Amino acid sequence: MLETERCVLIDLKRADFIDIKNLYFNHEVRKYLGGIVDEAYLLKAAEGMLENKGESHFWVVRERISGSFMGLVTLTPHHDGEYTEVSYQFMPEWWGKGFGREVVQVVIKYGFMELNLPKIIAETQTANEASCRLLEWAGMEREKTLFRFGAEQAVYTIQR
Repeated sequence: MLETERCVLIDLKRADFIDIKNLYFNHEVRKYLGGIVDEAYLLKAAEGMLENKGESHFWVVRERISGSFMGLVTLTPHHDGEYTEVSYQFMPEWWGKGFGREVVQVVIKYGFMELNLPKIIAETQTANEASCRLLEWAGMEREKTLFRFGAEQAVYTIQR
């Protein structure tokens, strides 16, 4: 378990599936993530997250005081195969209140201090200005821009 001042990050469990389903079926959340997914895809993805054997880390984010589900944050191998990517999704009611910054900061610290990663990356659509600001606030720098997944993407990096 990881903690911030206002959040707890708990390893994903099967009991979290309903919350994860609500996250992946939310049109606002999925606006810059390829849209909502169908249930079959989500079931397969959730099983993959639950059966994870090492290189990937999946945490459910909950508000410390209420225990309310806020979102999901991950550290997983980036599809380029070279580095580890931090990724996050939060329910809209938690947006704009600094929770994402807290969570990304503690996950980056975990990646460097506990996993001894030399570099962490993040990829987001350039149109997702809030996500770009969050990554920059976390100390990440835009390394490159490319076209992938049908949209312009920004790849951010931070080194230990």
